[in-house]
Amino acid sequence: MASTQKTFAFILGIVLLILGIWGLFTESVLGFGVNIAQSVLHIIAGAFGLYVGTKGSGSGFNKTIGYIGILLAILGFIPQTASLLADSLNVNMAITWLHAVVGVVALIVGYTLKE
Repeated sequence: MASTQKTFAFILGIVLLILGIWGLFTESVLGFGVNIAQSVLHIIAGAFGLYVGTKGSGSGFNKTIGYIGILLAILGFIPQTASLLADSLNVNMAITWLHAVVGVVALIVGYTLKE
């Protein structure tokens, strides 16, 4: 039976992969702005999530996604870097808040649940 860490990584991987593929064909996914660069990053992260959810250790992935989410949220709340993220990855304030929530949840899962 798969651990909660691996299950969370697998589900997060599926979500990221779907969002990434969907984002290749549109400029908005569920009301969130996307672009090709952001979509490719989501596809890569999603593929890693699927891998660690089936073959690897989920906690490392969950912690990494958590730290990346928190970092992107912090950068998104700083006006100078927020404009850079908006220009390069089409990240807006809604995505910044989503990164913060996903980052916190992923870190909680990564550090509190057993492997």
